[in-house]
Amino acid sequence: QVQLVESGGGLVQAGGSLRLSCAASGRTFSSYAMGWFRQAPGKEREFVAAITWSGTSAYYADSVKGRFTITRDNAKKTVYLQMNSLKPEDTAVYYCAADRESMATAQALYDYWGRGTQVTVSS
Repeated sequence: QVQLVESGGGLVQAGGSLRLSCAASGRTFSSYAMGWFRQAPGKEREFVAAITWSGTSAYYADSVKGRFTITRDNAKKTVYLQMNSLKPEDTAVYYCAADRESMATAQALYDYWGRGTQVTVSS
């Protein structure tokens, strides 16, 4: 069992930066691939980024590539999403998720989810 708690969201101006954190409980965090997803008002939840259990590989949605960076610290049981050059269209609730199999973009493959943190980017 893995419990996930996101933090770090808030209100930022366009062009600014935020770093989201996702703290995990459970002894097996280091064996899970981790992902970030987001859901904007009136839209379906979408994939943002994912990272392997070791942190050696990552994958990004085209919409955030070059602006967002996903990292993890297994000793701290935490995964991060550094978001730079934020745009109003990045406004959404951001969720982290854990996948016991492998890094994936499909939501259905993730086993555990946090409750989300709101990110609002003003123009």
